[in-house]
Amino acid sequence: MTKPAPTPGRPVVRIDALKARSALKFFKVAAFIVGVGLLVLVLEMVLHYGFDNHALDWWPQPHGLLFLVYVAATANLGFAMRWGIGKMVLVILAGCVPFLSFWVERRISGEVERDLEALPTR
Repeated sequence: MTKPAPTPGRPVVRIDALKARSALKFFKVAAFIVGVGLLVLVLEMVLHYGFDNHALDWWPQPHGLLFLVYVAATANLGFAMRWGIGKMVLVILAGCVPFLSFWVERRISGEVERDLEALPTR
């Protein structure tokens, strides 16, 4: 990802690589858990509405809490990598679509790792 040249009079914002790597780990774990949780939620809905089976009726509330953790993990990574709000919102919305969350996690992880490798070393 190329960064625009610094504008005269504006401070250069640096990315803290250590903080960003930590945020990336948290994001990866949260994205995987929420992806699996979303598939369980789909199963719960199929069982509940398709077969009148209430075995997983308890799952939507924990899934909602896990999704909030995913939102926090995405925001944490986004702020650490200096993303815009639009990109953060798109990544968060990807966590609402079954299977898409896994693809987006892989793509974002690769992008962040490439960006961190491109940072100048001190």
